[in-house]
Amino acid sequence: MTEALRVGVLAYPDCFASEVFGVVDLLTMASHVSAAQGGTRAPFETSVISPRRRVLASGDVPIGIRPVHEVDVLVVPGFALVPSLDLDDRLRNLRPEVAAMRAHAETGRAVVSICVGAFLAGEAGLLDARRATTSWLFADLLARRFPRTTVTPEALVVNDGGVTTTAGFTAMYDFVLDLVGRHCGPSVARHTARVALVDDARVSQAPYVDSAMLPSTGSAFSAQVERWLTRQLADPYDLASLAAAFGTSTRTMLRRYKADTGSTPLAYLQRVRVRRAQHLLEHSDRTWQEVVRDVGYRDPAAFSRLFVRHVGVSPGDYRAGFRRSVA
Repeated sequence: MTEALRVGVLAYPDCFASEVFGVVDLLTMASHVSAAQGGTRAPFETSVISPRRRVLASGDVPIGIRPVHEVDVLVVPGFALVPSLDLDDRLRNLRPEVAAMRAHAETGRAVVSICVGAFLAGEAGLLDARRATTSWLFADLLARRFPRTTVTPEALVVNDGGVTTTAGFTAMYDFVLDLVGRHCGPSVARHTARVALVDDARVSQAPYVDSAMLPSTGSAFSAQVERWLTRQLADPYDLASLAAAFGTSTRTMLRRYKADTGSTPLAYLQRVRVRRAQHLLEHSDRTWQEVVRDVGYRDPAAFSRLFVRHVGVSPGDYRAGFRRSVA
């Protein structure tokens, strides 16, 4: 049995309490599984640490903490990043935590951020010239705030040079299972996932993306174009008809739309069609061929390839994973 891995979770004001204890609890379960499989000692030593004397987590939940001390892996939970939040002010108020992360990283030991904890890692300079991920909802914001970081919004867990970042909330379990697998072996990780009822086969957060929730981009012109395309969803895409509807040439249409959004009308229409297909797969009994016709395609195989490219899984797998009961 390898030496116990010391894992410290960095608690701070208004952090998600469930992300603090979720990491600790799943590692505790892994230790029990390891013991049941013949392990001679607990493979993990966990602690909740803070540079502060007192921490109230989300929901004003008090958390028992220990002073910052040496650990092998420092895990930083996320927080509620809501539109009303002043992110600059939030990060300024977390300077003690940012400093603790930076000091820990300087020892060469691993740092892990959960969800929007990536913004603290970025403030600490730990994401410079590295790949990273976060919740798909905030991936663009992370990329804008830290332009030296390569953000991969579809990834669940990214490890680059000792700095690990994860997607939103439950991706903490994907990270923990990966850590358990590397420290204790795949059998312990697999059985821990079964005991905890945690999905250990996820490979991407792309199936969870709801593009309707993403911040809108572009001007009034591009918004009008998008409304027109959405109304014509079931019709074949015709750039000439689109341009004519707005009194422009096709060339001008493409130029103006790209200047507004950085994309093309066809790319937008494809995203909307995929989103509509996701809704139908979740909420209806329509066959795949019927779904394809409903969203304006004639070739089920071609749309299936488009669906996989956008969502990361096949239509059948998506329906199996996200199906709602249909009256």
